Amino acid sequence: MITNDAAITPTPNRCDLPRRFSDFSTFGEALDYAAQGTKGFNFHDPRGKLVRPYPFTELRDDARAMAGRLISAGIKPGDRVALVAETGVEFAAIFCGTIYAGAWPVPLPLPTSFGGKGNYIDQLAVQLQSSDPALFLFPEEIAEMAQAAGDRQQCASATFAQLAEKPIAKDDLPQPKPDDICYLQYSSGSTRFPHGVAVTHRSLLNNLRGHGMGMKLVEDDRCVSWLPWYHDMGLVGCFLSPIANQVSTDYLKTEDFARRPLAWLDMVSRNEGTTLSYSPTFGYDICARRISSQSSVADRFDLSRWRVAGNGADMIRPDVMQNFVNAFAEAGFKANAFLPSYGLAEATLAVTIMPPGEGIRVELVEEERLSGSPRDLSRPARYRAIVNCGKPVLDMELEIRGEKGDVRADHQIGKVWCRGPSVMHSYFRDPDSTAECLVDGWLDTGDMGYMADGYLFIVGRAKDMIIINGKNHWPQDIEWAVEQLPGFHQGDIAAFAVETENGEEVPAVLVHCRVSDPEERVRLHTEIREKVRSITGMNCVVELVPPRSLPRTSSGKLSRAKAKTLYLSGEIAPLTLAA
Repeated sequence: MITNDAAITPTPNRCDLPRRFSDFSTFGEALDYAAQGTKGFNFHDPRGKLVRPYPFTELRDDARAMAGRLISAGIKPGDRVALVAETGVEFAAIFCGTIYAGAWPVPLPLPTSFGGKGNYIDQLAVQLQSSDPALFLFPEEIAEMAQAAGDRQQCASATFAQLAEKPIAKDDLPQPKPDDICYLQYSSGSTRFPHGVAVTHRSLLNNLRGHGMGMKLVEDDRCVSWLPWYHDMGLVGCFLSPIANQVSTDYLKTEDFARRPLAWLDMVSRNEGTTLSYSPTFGYDICARRISSQSSVADRFDLSRWRVAGNGADMIRPDVMQNFVNAFAEAGFKANAFLPSYGLAEATLAVTIMPPGEGIRVELVEEERLSGSPRDLSRPARYRAIVNCGKPVLDMELEIRGEKGDVRADHQIGKVWCRGPSVMHSYFRDPDSTAECLVDGWLDTGDMGYMADGYLFIVGRAKDMIIINGKNHWPQDIEWAVEQLPGFHQGDIAAFAVETENGEEVPAVLVHCRVSDPEERVRLHTEIREKVRSITGMNCVVELVPPRSLPRTSSGKLSRAKAKTLYLSGEIAPLTLAA
């Protein structure tokens, strides 16, 4: 049972409204339908206590009122409305209200506990510059930082509360078409080269239909989520999907999960009927680490009803998943509840989903095969565990292609391409980047993988992206941050991810060093490490290397992939630091 005050009743798992798997023309139509039932959202405090049920009926009424306020503020169809994605009633109503008004909501991130005020303002400012919104909205708690970013870009800005005070226009709401843009999402987290993914109503609803059918939703499923609403898995999978597929959902704020991760599992245990919850690998990892061997998990948790323990957003590590099973099996958690998946914002969200009940399936692949290098018969073979990420969702086609565009057979590694109705419309105002990754309706994901018997196995990162603890870091951002320090130039820095001895990934940064004084090198090393930590939020490997040692492509661009290879092979030798 949900142990909350009797006066506050959560939205139910089951209602009389027949389940429809996102078979709507527009997202507004989906919310209109969900509002005919009694299901909805439920917001909880840091300890998991229910503080605000929010039925879809109430969300629809608030969203339509917000649409009227936006129209009275001068917002027109096709305008962008940027809003900081705080998990709560206000953001939900404004996001949906923007869609009702025919405009495009643009969810932007909340500040994190690392990186500092200046970096957050920079990130907002660059994404505001890219999306060019007619209005920028944010919660009162971060008004100073958000207003500074808005002022820098000369955006009309207001707090959520200020918008709520505006009059409601009496105009009829626009009637969007399925191929109109529904929302714009900045998926990469990039602060220097942002890519706004434009998603149509048709693409969104098709992906949500595939998402719901792929998970084999049943009538009384209930979801728990702590994922942020500015990330595609949180926004699409755990905010928009519950509306379009009519699933009651309980929310713990992301920052509350960060402080007390086990509150997530408390909610899964305590909220009657919870069967669905998603997390990147690191979420499962931190929960398993927080449980000591002396803890009686069976006394605190009941995870026996957890049918779909979704896993995505970063590389899935089977050792972490096994540790979670070991830690929580006594609480009823079943290993076959794990549901690996693969997706990206450019495909709206889901590309593949493991059929429920099959759990995590692993293949051992020789490392030489993964890297494409010939087998060294003088050394013992080394293998890497590659996780099966499931089968394509509804209407999605997959191909594995070689460098020359040839379609590869099963078990042959190549680049992952996908095609389907949920592939993005474009990158906003970036035709060159759009043309690079969209070819004849096929999306070049940039990820490396292979197919086997209809299942997808992902073996590598998207292009040069560094993904750590579920967060994407563009190497250009890290390099650019270091370039701002005195004495550095563009091309002096190469950033990439490396694996530590315990199997975890951390950022590594190679930096051209032009100073010879030992003490100055130590000072420089410390300064760079702290700068990178302010961007990534974690400790990193910093290596000072000789000038002109970082490799370049034939066109003169820095080659991060080759720099990583040379560093790991020892061909780029770091300079020594004073003890």
